[in-house]
Amino acid sequence: MRRLFAAFVATMIIFVGAPAAAHAKAPGGPGLGDDYYPDYGNSGYDVSHYDIRLRYTPSTDRLTGTTTILAKATQDLSRFNLDFLLDVSSVRVNNRPAAFTTQGEHELVVTPARPVANGGDLTIVVQYAGVPSTEVGAGYTAWIRTPDGALAVGEPEIAWWWYPSNDHPSDKATFDVSVSVPDGLEAISNGVQPRPPVRETLGYTRWSWRSLKPQATYLTFLAVGQYDITTDTTSSGQLIYNAYSQLLEPDFRNAAQASVERTAEITDWESEVFGPYPFEARGGVVTPPGTLGFALETQTRPNYSSAFFRRGSNTSVVVHENAHQWFGDSVSVEEWKHIWLNEGFASYAEWLWSEKNDEGTAQEIFDYLYATYPADADIWTTAPADPGTAQLFGDAVYDRGAMTLHQLRVAVGDDDFFEILRTWAATHRYGNATTPEFTALAEKISGQDLDALFSAWLYTPSKPVIASVAALRGAPVAPKSWATISATHDLLHR
Repeated sequence: MRRLFAAFVATMIIFVGAPAAAHAKAPGGPGLGDDYYPDYGNSGYDVSHYDIRLRYTPSTDRLTGTTTILAKATQDLSRFNLDFLLDVSSVRVNNRPAAFTTQGEHELVVTPARPVANGGDLTIVVQYAGVPSTEVGAGYTAWIRTPDGALAVGEPEIAWWWYPSNDHPSDKATFDVSVSVPDGLEAISNGVQPRPPVRETLGYTRWSWRSLKPQATYLTFLAVGQYDITTDTTSSGQLIYNAYSQLLEPDFRNAAQASVERTAEITDWESEVFGPYPFEARGGVVTPPGTLGFALETQTRPNYSSAFFRRGSNTSVVVHENAHQWFGDSVSVEEWKHIWLNEGFASYAEWLWSEKNDEGTAQEIFDYLYATYPADADIWTTAPADPGTAQLFGDAVYDRGAMTLHQLRVAVGDDDFFEILRTWAATHRYGNATTPEFTALAEKISGQDLDALFSAWLYTPSKPVIASVAALRGAPVAPKSWATISATHDLLHR
């Protein structure tokens, strides 16, 4: 009896102990395995909301902040990482102090006092401070000091310099951004204002912004400085909030305003082409001269360099950045190698705007580009579906991406083509997507085998052969719109 009982107890120990080993907590990964940026983002959890509360002093470039992150564990977690560069003073996880350290270039490694089970809620509170313009990540400093403030605008990195995050477009969240700045300055971010600016003590005013729809970390921005602000509503009642740096020269300011103030008109037109506008607000920010060198489709409110308006009004860049609200912001890339799904689509929107305004049809723009780019140009030697980091914002992604869409339009006809665009925007609304998913959708809607087309235009690093008469009739004259589109893309490639 004793021997049988001892054997029974030993057996029970084995079976009872087995589940504990199977469910042992493990650390989350320091990256999401993106082909181009494998250490960007972090595995083990999914963020639902960021509450970013800051105080910024432009004269010293001193930023202090508390960011609260609401997330859910996607595995049993003993520790996890955040992407961040500034100095951290404390971290709390689920109301308990957590241990933390830094690893590598931008990894904040957090060890909670208690492990978190798969599916468990995470409330992470990080307190920090620093001088963002002194911090270097990915080989540069994305935080831009301006004569009157600062800009946190960048792609694919920007969050590291002002708030801790799971920094990859595949983990979207909603945002509250609250920033206290010296009286007389504006602090502008995404979405809507849940409350008007509030005067605080010691000469500071707090500005608050709220993003109601899922938003990627790189699409969250902050602009601090002296801005003139115009507000209005669309015919559907959405807020339009535009801001123009007071440092703009009058000619730049007039050209910028003549362009950006047409945002509601342009997005209404884009809604007819691509489907309903996906967000809660619209507008734009024109930054101080000599600061931002590009434009970025920051969600609900793109940021523009004043250089886009040095030759006069430029609706092409407004069309491009707002087309991204559908393609890039609402439908975001699953990995960065699929970037043509953002830039090729936004570039083709410029072609459609040109066509609408009788400044050159999409076919005329296509013919001109096909004839004028030599066979050894980067646009042909780079495959848009996998451009590599060196060509992430190159001609193949923008122009050849748009040319791919035009070839698709020619192959399937206008009815199917525009149904493909609208279905793409609707099916992946607020989510992420890949090139194979797009090509599969195009084949499903058109009922055609499009492998040869996509192989030639997206995956082959050489100039596709076209037998059409239009493509062989010599060098066409540049369409009227091309000078503006070309100048716009020269800046966008930066």
